[in-house]
Amino acid sequence: MGPLSYLPRSVLGVAQEIVRHLLKRPVVGVAVAARTEDGRWLLVRRADTGTWALPGGTVEWGETLRTTVVRELDEEAGVDDVTIGPMVGVFSRPDRDIRFHAVTIVVSARVGAPNRPPKNRLEIREARLFRDEELPAPLAMGMDDMLAAARRGEVVFE
Repeated sequence: MGPLSYLPRSVLGVAQEIVRHLLKRPVVGVAVAARTEDGRWLLVRRADTGTWALPGGTVEWGETLRTTVVRELDEEAGVDDVTIGPMVGVFSRPDRDIRFHAVTIVVSARVGAPNRPPKNRLEIREARLFRDEELPAPLAMGMDDMLAAARRGEVVFE
């Protein structure tokens, strides 16, 4: 008999229900459509796919969205100079990310150039600035429409 067998059936039932609800909930994340003063876009190259993406990630327990944006730009792109701008949109299509169902809040930001490499090279290989005519495609995790909305100045709610 395992250690869980000593728990009352009602406690196990409640625990199973909690786990079921937690695991079937979308993950909340942020992505940043970040530009420098001279108009270049900041993208990061993901290590898992080798493709470019908007910097961002999941909101950690106890964080605000604003804190997550600043932390992710620091960790993924080596950017310290951040001025958060208007929201670009909320993207929630379940098929966007093959890993899990994510609800991604995309915000615009004015940033300084990266001044150090990504902190976790197993996740992000590099950060780079792109002029409009240099933007790579397709972007990772279905982010093409996120960047397109930011470029148009359109607010999206999906």
